[in-house]
Amino acid sequence: MAPKLEYRVLSEDEVTRALAALSGWSVVDGKLHKEFRFAGFGEAIGFMVAVAVSAERLDHHPEWSNVYATVVVDLITHAVDGLSPYDLALAERMDGLAGRS
Repeated sequence: MAPKLEYRVLSEDEVTRALAALSGWSVVDGKLHKEFRFAGFGEAIGFMVAVAVSAERLDHHPEWSNVYATVVVDLITHAVDGLSPYDLALAERMDGLAGRS
């Protein structure tokens, strides 16, 4: 079951505070963006599988790609055409799953 989060656009102040608390994330073209680098392909794919399970539980899915040991992620909530609490929650989960805070 997905947590009780709001589908609403975050204010600029909320995004600024969130970026200060998240490691390595930035806003690029209106999306929360990060590149994760791993030791190899297997580790990168393992991360993606773990994120997929977590994203399904959250009912919020990333835009992402993988090339060998790199996973590039962009998060946005299409339902509100902007960043929402769902994007922050998924970013935090991804950092945790990657072993980074």
